[in-house]
Amino acid sequence: MTPLAERLRPQTLDDYIGQKHLVGEGAVIRRMIEQNRISSFILWGPPGVGKTTLANIIAKTLDVPFFTLSAVTSGVKDVREVIEKAKASSFFGQVRGGVSPILFIDEIHRFSKSQQDSLLGAVEQGTVTLIGATTENPSFEVIRPLLSRCQVYVLKSLEKDDLLGLMNHALHNDIFLKEKNIDVQETTAIMRYSGGDARKFLNILELVTETSSVINDDIVTEALQQNPMAYDKDGEMHYDIISAFIKSIRGSDPDAAIYYLARMIEGGEDPLFIARRLVISASEDIGLANPNALLLANAAFDSVSKIGLPEGRIPLAEATVYLATSPKSNSAYNAINSALQYVGQTGNLPIPLHLRNAPTKLMTQLGYGKDYKYAHDYEGHFVEQQFLPDDAADARFWHPQDNSSENKLHERMKQLWKERYE
Repeated sequence: MTPLAERLRPQTLDDYIGQKHLVGEGAVIRRMIEQNRISSFILWGPPGVGKTTLANIIAKTLDVPFFTLSAVTSGVKDVREVIEKAKASSFFGQVRGGVSPILFIDEIHRFSKSQQDSLLGAVEQGTVTLIGATTENPSFEVIRPLLSRCQVYVLKSLEKDDLLGLMNHALHNDIFLKEKNIDVQETTAIMRYSGGDARKFLNILELVTETSSVINDDIVTEALQQNPMAYDKDGEMHYDIISAFIKSIRGSDPDAAIYYLARMIEGGEDPLFIARRLVISASEDIGLANPNALLLANAAFDSVSKIGLPEGRIPLAEATVYLATSPKSNSAYNAINSALQYVGQTGNLPIPLHLRNAPTKLMTQLGYGKDYKYAHDYEGHFVEQQFLPDDAADARFWHPQDNSSENKLHERMKQLWKERYE
């Protein structure tokens, strides 16, 4: 029998559950469909939130050829064959309204660089409209040239109201469930176990209703304990656990951090995913308070890349404890965010002439590089001069925080300024 999740797969946007920020009235993807103009994009979000379903709905609504590939089983040859089929469908008039055939690639983050390279020409030329789906951050897993040709849209875990609506729809519209007169008494357990994953939610609902006409927390818990493989645990609470892991490091609790590390390893999480988050945390949360943290996190990433699991758990644990027990500073993180916001507001302010490169005689005549002071020619390798553009001369982005490393750096610079210019 066809699984409940497949029987209830939405066929139109009006039946689609969740993601109103993308498909609700006036939202970006709905507008593209209504205007019959679909550009290539990547859907990034946790499992079971409707990535594949949304791609199918788009293709069906626009009535264009729809090709699918799985990054797990497909190679460069498969990509090229699909592109040739897409060209043929356009040639024989199967494309309507000027929309290119859609190529949907599930788990695009698993595509190698060469596989992703093979897509560039077809996407660039409009031979296909690429829709990719990934549970991993595209910034890490998708090559820059392909990423620059695609928008990235983030899908969210389904909210409680979304899942309750889905349950109500299933119980009253599914051909089998509507005959059972299911009595829903409690939903806390089924919500907790599904973790915002619609597919997992429907799998649990189907499992429970096979043997019971009542849904409550005890029945759900008992059913799942008796059937540990009833739903996919590979990504269980994927985002919640990694969030708790990073926040435990940030909060300097090594016991909690190690606990969540163990949860992820035991649950089959990709060790490189964990290692990447450690590198980010070392920069964002420890930063200048202990620059060695970034070195150790990178070393852990490199070690795990080479040795894998189970031995890779040891450098992961070492880096986790080291980061959790390190002094913390997010001054560099705040500085770049502040600077990016400032640049976005002020645009391309002119670079001061004395800082500009002067590779030609004309540039020298125009004053490029004139009066630049070479810091190494001065005592202490320091000399006061303006580096920011004139209109931003008083801007400050980095503010040292109260820790020894940053204070030493800041105090040293203040002393140099005081000795020379006060």
